[in-house]
Amino acid sequence: MFKLNEIKELVRLVDKSTLQELEIENEGARLLIRKPASSAEIVPQIVQQTPIVSQPAVQQAPQTQQPAAVQESPAEVQPTNETEAQDANLHKITSPMVGTFYIAPSPGADPFVKKGDKVTNDTVVCIVEAMKLMNEIEAEIKGEIVEILVEDGHLVEFGQPLFLVKPE
Repeated sequence: MFKLNEIKELVRLVDKSTLQELEIENEGARLLIRKPASSAEIVPQIVQQTPIVSQPAVQQAPQTQQPAAVQESPAEVQPTNETEAQDANLHKITSPMVGTFYIAPSPGADPFVKKGDKVTNDTVVCIVEAMKLMNEIEAEIKGEIVEILVEDGHLVEFGQPLFLVKPE
């Protein structure tokens, strides 16, 4: 299984290189990173993986369209009131892929994190299921969970904010 930080590093390496496409297999999972012909942005895609037997089966509506990556430039974000000014200082934990968001490791279990919890770089905050593969998402920042932006079991898009964290 690929970890988020490994995927991010591979994307950075491909972006800085002259490679147009990179395909890697690890523990039965294959990762394809391809540079789009018309854009400088790289979108990682999981091509094939082996199912995890220990996780409960979850039915998911089929995806019919490609996810659109949304990026916000810090220069474009101009707070207009006190709440927005406070939000501008918060770190967003975003989804690295399209999938189903789960706040807990299994149905009925305690959530990974709740509003007000302290997290570190390696704290698992949720799971994003993509093609029956459960991907643990780590905070990658030290701070406090201020807000959970997605409800358990809902579909998320690539780059969609999942949590707001007040950095320490």
